[in-house]
Amino acid sequence: MQVSGSYVFDAPAEKVWRVLTEPKSLSACIPGCEGLDPIGGDEYQAVLNVKIGPISARYNAKIAMRDKVPNKSYRLVISGTGSGSFVSGDAKITLVEHDGKTTVSFEGDSQAGGTVARVGQRLMEGVAKSMMDKFFSCMQQAVR
Repeated sequence: MQVSGSYVFDAPAEKVWRVLTEPKSLSACIPGCEGLDPIGGDEYQAVLNVKIGPISARYNAKIAMRDKVPNKSYRLVISGTGSGSFVSGDAKITLVEHDGKTTVSFEGDSQAGGTVARVGQRLMEGVAKSMMDKFFSCMQQAVR
């Protein structure tokens, strides 16, 4: 499933970048994330709790930031398995500053398989959008 969108932050790109790439902020803002434990470089281990319709699943996940260009862009890569299912996502996140505000755009894809995907397939697009909205709303609060 393709995901894309953009959010405007009332802050310069440097400040937004710090928050978007800081593990504490990521942990607090990724919906269902139970902390990030560093495993080397820009890679982290996490537990993600995801609910899609009537199905809840707990995933052991790896979250990585790749191809970082400070204050400009990076890729956020997430993969997880658990509860007879898997989830993965890969999104390019781009920051563009204009007049003291920063537009953060993302474009990528996400996949799910197993029980969660079979039962919640119709709901997945709405859940993905809701999770992205929650993530970026939380990040906007963290930037303030």
